[in-house]
Amino acid sequence: MPKQKITKEMVVDAAFGLARSGGMEQVTVKSIAQKLHCSVQPIYSYCKNMDGLRRDVIERVRDFVREYVNGEISPKNPFRTTGQAYVRLAKEEPHIFRIFILHQRDGISSLEELYREETNPHIAEALAGELQISLSRAKQLHLHMLIYTIGIGTVFSVTTPGIPAEEIYEQQEAAYKAFLNQALGSRPSEAAEGKEHEQQDRCGL
Repeated sequence: MPKQKITKEMVVDAAFGLARSGGMEQVTVKSIAQKLHCSVQPIYSYCKNMDGLRRDVIERVRDFVREYVNGEISPKNPFRTTGQAYVRLAKEEPHIFRIFILHQRDGISSLEELYREETNPHIAEALAGELQISLSRAKQLHLHMLIYTIGIGTVFSVTTPGIPAEEIYEQQEAAYKAFLNQALGSRPSEAAEGKEHEQQDRCGL
């Protein structure tokens, strides 16, 4: 039986699988060769250095996270379900989540650049229309929740035996309402307050 030809895609797939199950520190030439049941020679032929392979794995991680979150978002309530999706990801795929959060992001020198790099701009547009606020205020609201959700997701992913998800969601709920109140105005009138409650209901808050 002829030997199976080892391709670069197979090497990256194996490296991603190792990172997913045990973290990026498990991605070594030896462990990849063991997973593919081959010698280290074909691994070295595709990986001149491990930095390049790790960048390929990070791209796979980013694609995985994007597909996961998009699959969890409810069209009726994108804002809230996006936040919950990141926490669920941290619970179900802790190594993926840590790699996604901790990988080096080059060329980022402001929160605005980070926001453009990491988010779907249509969410801010939907928020602006739903809440009848400016796009800039909607982006700020979305950024606040992005920072908060990633922060609390990170805490969730590095604690043992683990904080109950219900407690995390309850904390998120309080943050949603606080950030939403800020976006709608810090001192709403009685009429505006009624409108705010109506908007919160529509957003699922």
